[in-house]
Amino acid sequence: MRNAPGSEKRPIGVFVGLATLDVIHRIAEPPEVNQKVTSTAQFVSAGGPAANAAVTFAALGGAATLVTALGDEPVADLIRADLTTHGVEVIDAAQGATRPVPVSSVSVVESTGDRSVVSLDAVRSDATPPAHLDDVVAGADVLLVDGHHPLIAGAAVRYAAARAVPVVVDAGRWKPVMDDLIEYATDMVCSNDFRVPDTDGPRSTATALVSTGVRTVVTTHGPDPVDWWSDGQSGSVPVPAVRAVDTLGAGDVFHGAYCFYPERLGIVERIQRSAQVAALRCSIVGPRAWLRELSALQTGKGGR
Repeated sequence: MRNAPGSEKRPIGVFVGLATLDVIHRIAEPPEVNQKVTSTAQFVSAGGPAANAAVTFAALGGAATLVTALGDEPVADLIRADLTTHGVEVIDAAQGATRPVPVSSVSVVESTGDRSVVSLDAVRSDATPPAHLDDVVAGADVLLVDGHHPLIAGAAVRYAAARAVPVVVDAGRWKPVMDDLIEYATDMVCSNDFRVPDTDGPRSTATALVSTGVRTVVTTHGPDPVDWWSDGQSGSVPVPAVRAVDTLGAGDVFHGAYCFYPERLGIVERIQRSAQVAALRCSIVGPRAWLRELSALQTGKGGR
């Protein structure tokens, strides 16, 4: 059951989508063609939009469940172990199967924090929903889908709509399944690069989404203010100014925080808090070290 108003129980978030193994190298500058460079640091962790959002949600104090498709390859065990360590329950829709597990090769430039990612995604995955997905979604306070593993995502949003569970769509880029997801979305949290077909920018994309019935559209622009449209109103929210040393997963972190902070805060405060969490992530090197600083940030903000 979802938490009653005023309940002090942990919020419950279900995250449906991609989980990868990220192999991350920090480098002084991008290599030229056929050049070999030596990294100054390396990290290995679970990654992917839904997975990173789930880790953030759990770190903020929520109960996070990730529904994904991993299978029984050895790489999948590494992903599961990291997510479990960071408080995320993993439901594997491909348990018992042998399938390619996405591995991301990531380079982060030290001077700017900018990242480059090469990865196998899952936008055309044929993984099917686990038998108990309806029950998992029914118990959630919020559902996030990232458009990967589309058969699972499509089933999850339909179950959520039937149970009046808010649906947050992580809209990093247009994917074939987006038309199906938008129909059920209560909140679209979009990157600056996301475009609905036949639109020419973030504003026209937001207008198109609102016209389809999406209640709230949020568009992030990296270090620039976050734009929002909700219930007939719109505005922008400045983000904290930090020295960015590592931007890998910053958008995913924003999404996880957005899911954690409740709608009753109001859209402006919800964005402010989410942007502060994402800014913290950008200010600390490595995929997990920033989580150690998050509890202090939570204490200062009074949690949910």
